[in-house]
Parts: sequence; structure tokens; C-alpha cells
Amino acid sequence: MISQYRTAPGPEVAVALSRDGPHGPVIHAINQTARDRGITAEARVVDMRAIHPDLHVEEADIAGDKALLRRLEHWSRRWCPWSVLDTDDGLILDVTGSAHLFGGEAALLHDICNRFAMQGLTARLAMAPTRGGAQALARFGPQGSICTHTDLAAKLGPLPAHALRLDKATAQLLNRLGLKTIGALCDVPRTALMRRFATLPEDQNPLILLDRALGQAADPLNAPPDPLQFMARSSLPEPVIDPVPHLKSLAEDLCTQLAKAEQGARQVQLTIYRIDGEWRSVQVATARASRDPLHLLRLFDGKLDGVDPGFGFDLLTFEATRVEPVSLIQDRLDGKRDPDADIASLLDRLTARLGKDKVTWSTWSQSHKPEHVEARVPALQGAPEAPLVLPRARPIRILTPAEEVTVIYAVPEGPPSQFRWRRVLYKTTRYAGPERIAPEWWKDRPGSRLRDYYKIEVQDGRRFWLYREGHLHDRRGDTPRWFVHGFFA
Repeated sequence: MISQYRTAPGPEVAVALSRDGPHGPVIHAINQTARDRGITAEARVVDMRAIHPDLHVEEADIAGDKALLRRLEHWSRRWCPWSVLDTDDGLILDVTGSAHLFGGEAALLHDICNRFAMQGLTARLAMAPTRGGAQALARFGPQGSICTHTDLAAKLGPLPAHALRLDKATAQLLNRLGLKTIGALCDVPRTALMRRFATLPEDQNPLILLDRALGQAADPLNAPPDPLQFMARSSLPEPVIDPVPHLKSLAEDLCTQLAKAEQGARQVQLTIYRIDGEWRSVQVATARASRDPLHLLRLFDGKLDGVDPGFGFDLLTFEATRVEPVSLIQDRLDGKRDPDADIASLLDRLTARLGKDKVTWSTWSQSHKPEHVEARVPALQGAPEAPLVLPRARPIRILTPAEEVTVIYAVPEGPPSQFRWRRVLYKTTRYAGPERIAPEWWKDRPGSRLRDYYKIEVQDGRRFWLYREGHLHDRRGDTPRWFVHGFFA
């Protein structure tokens, strides 16, 4: 998946997506142009670029692709009641009894292809009476193949044997035995192969997979349930302008639904449907799951003033777009309030009033560079993390980015005796250091230089955190540069 913030290359460009491999980046996926030029998946990127210098490589967003497939898994139920993710990043739909609703099987496949194309996705489709047969035809057969029980074996016969979803070792063994197609595997007496593959598990045994693909063994579709939806509606007999009087009943109805399912809302959306066909929505989020109607209503204070009702609206929906499990628990017997709940409520109100980017707390990561250790994230994204235990004391304030200073005189491989920062000259009275911080080797690039940090106290008592970037004769740049990076108390 190429980032949406970049212009995707044209179809004439060979494009490959890469991921980390045991010996460097490897090809994760390729487009048709790259496939026609002989570029293969799992090959090393450096090897393919040596052969094809113009190969356009982007880093694969594997997590984003999985999230998209999960959304498509439920979206594709517009054509059937059951759908499930394929093991090789595909979709399996059980359209039994659904094809006639779209004008027949060919019309159904045509509609599926068009719907995916409208979203910028290319789909390879096939329809067969078995799950394994449809998978094999979709990946190795003609586009849009349709077969029945009578011609299933004939359609699968010319396909390669590894179309049965065999593991690499089993596919290589069948190839050495001369069983390169499914038809060749069908022609071999089963007793000749039974003993050789008896120890393999069911999902790798070619005989069992063949029986499933031909419909001679059961291969049920275990589809996940539809995601839970929690929504309260209010249909009005006549258009109104102000939604506030209707919010209380909507919030109570929604929280009742959440309580019955032992869920809590992390994100709530209010939508008004105007009589002119337009709609407007307002969304709020919570620091932790909640089903308190009064608390949810307070989050909408002042957020409905900018909603344009037009000539009025006659339908409102109050929906929990993101939920988390919240068990039914008894309130405290001592009558005291839960301090964590009070803090979460305060964060919710501040975020609703000021914006999610204004209410933040720290998140920490392991990094050699001090400016990358701490980052600020919205408070509603999760609980605050405990700070990392650093090997040495750090300043109370870090400059991001560090500001370059002019060194008047520096002791060789030591701190500056004088430096000018922001047009002010400072003289060093005492110092501590150096603390050497090397570049991160896994991100090291040509020209990256190590840093030597010094704690420097000047004549007026202020203490600075300075570092020298590089050192003489390191063959990674010109004369070392000095920067002020922070201040001590």
C-alpha cells in the first residue's frame, strides 16, 4: 500500500513493496509491470535493483494492509451473509443463494470487480462450489472463472499443484516426483502417496487438500460475527432546529445498550439528518470507556454551536463508533469516588473543549539521540508511560532542534572555554564530561557523526548541555560543530 500522501507511479513503472528480511530488505509485493520483468517476491531488494536499477521500491505497510482487509471483510458482506479473510491476503465469500439477487453468477462477479475498482483496488475473482477450488482458480486460473460440480475437476486439472495451498517443502517434493499439476496428482493412485504424506497435518497434506478442493471432504467457512453496533435513534414528527433537547434521551438509550452488552464507549458520534438531504456530525472521544450518559452529554457542551441545521432536521442518531469491554462492577462501599475515573473525566472535558492536540502527555522510546527519547501524544490515545531510567542525569529542558553555537576557543578534544549563543558571549568556569553518544547503527547513514556531550557552567551560574558533533579526522565531515541542546536547573 503506497502512502496516500504521495503520487502513485503509473502502470508503466515497475513497483515493489519491501519488508525486513533476515539479510536485509526483501520484496514483499510487486505490480504487474515488475512481474512481467521477472522480479519475484521474497527476493532481496539489492539483488533486484542490481538487475533493474529503475525499480521503484516503497516500504510495505503490512499492518495497514491487514487493517484494510479486515474492513473489506465486513464490507464485502453486501453480496453475501458470510465472508472471511483468506490466509494469503484475500477474501472468501459464501454466495450460496445470493447470486440470483444480482442477476446471476456472472453479473455478481462483474459487480464485485466494479465495486473494488471504484475504491482503486484490482480484484482477481473466481467462483467454484468449493472453497479450495475458488482459491485455486482465483490465483492461478483465468480471471472471472465460473465452474460447477460437473466441470470442477476439469477446471482445476491444468493448475499447478501448489495452487492447493501447499507449503514450500511439499510443493518441491511433488515437483521432484513429476506431479506438477492438480490433474497429475489426481491420476496417481492414492495408496502410493498415502504413506508418504500420512505424517503431515491436515492443512499441509496434499491428498486432504485435494479432496477439499474437489468437494469430497468438508471445508466449512468459519466467518467471524459482525461487529457490534450501538446506536440510538430519534425520528421527529416535524423538523426542528435545536438538537440539545433530544440528547438526554438518546444518551440514556445508548448507555442502556452498552450496559446490557457490558461495553463502554471510547468514541461517540452525534449525527443530524437535515430535510434537504444533507447531514452533519460531531464526534467526541473519551480517555477510557464510559457509559455514563451525563458524562457523555457534557462532552458535547459548546460543540453543537457550529453545526448548521439548515431548514431543520427530523432524524438524529447517537452512535458509539468505538467501544471497549467494561464489566458490570459494584460501586465502592465507602462512598468515595474513584480518582482514576475523575482524572479520565477531566481529560475528556479538556480535550472536548481545547482539542485533542492540546491535551497531551509523554510517551517514551529507546533511542540513542536524546531528542527522540520523549514525545508528546494526545492524552486520549492511552495511559501515560513510566519514564525510562536513563544512565545519566538529563537537563530539565531540551531544545528541539538543538541550536548551533560559535566556539571562540576549545581545548583539543575538550569543551569550549568560550562560546557565543544568541549573540551573547559565555565563559566556561567548570565542566563535566564528555558523555559520548554514538549514532544508532541500524539507522546509520554516510556522514552520521558521533556526539560528545558536556555539562558546562558559565560565570553567571547557569549550566548548559552542549555537544560537539563529530571530531577531527573522523572522515565524516568538515570541522566539528557545537550545539547547545539543553539547560540544567
